[in-house]
Amino acid sequence: MTILRKFVLTVLAACLWAPVAGAEEPGLFERLELRNHAKLAEVRKGAELAPFTTDGCSGGMSATWSLVARMFPDFEDIHLETPPWQGCCVTHDRAYHLGNADPAPEASFAARLAADEALAACVTAVAEDRRAVLQSEYGMSDAQIDMAYRLIGSAMYDAVRFGGGPCSGLPWRWGYGWPQCLLE
Repeated sequence: MTILRKFVLTVLAACLWAPVAGAEEPGLFERLELRNHAKLAEVRKGAELAPFTTDGCSGGMSATWSLVARMFPDFEDIHLETPPWQGCCVTHDRAYHLGNADPAPEASFAARLAADEALAACVTAVAEDRRAVLQSEYGMSDAQIDMAYRLIGSAMYDAVRFGGGPCSGLPWRWGYGWPQCLLE
């Protein structure tokens, strides 16, 4: 994807997502997501929360990382068997599994945003744990390591904001511990 195309898509998404400056109404994407949070709240009534499950970091990240680690022992020696931020993903999955204790759409929306922000912050913080290894193996500076982990955290944030909404039909959706609400 070209930089220009990425920029245009980002600006378009921001314009649709965010309300107009000073407006009381939420943006289009927020309105659509709030509608799905309301559908999720309805599905939760009388339903039983399924037992917690996790795939580590979704989208095949953990599975691919583990496969590469098994195929290339030197990679595993330096970069571990699972992504160094996998604990962040599992914590994020716990929040997504429940979909917030308060099922009210606005509370659920805010909780999802907070969970996604916490995921990005957690991934960024992992840089400190990996600093010595990355400096030793690759001669990376503190600034390079911090930037790399900020970029990873930011990319993961964008991915979960885009593909993790409730009632999406995806296995990693917000409230995945509750029955599917895609067709409700």
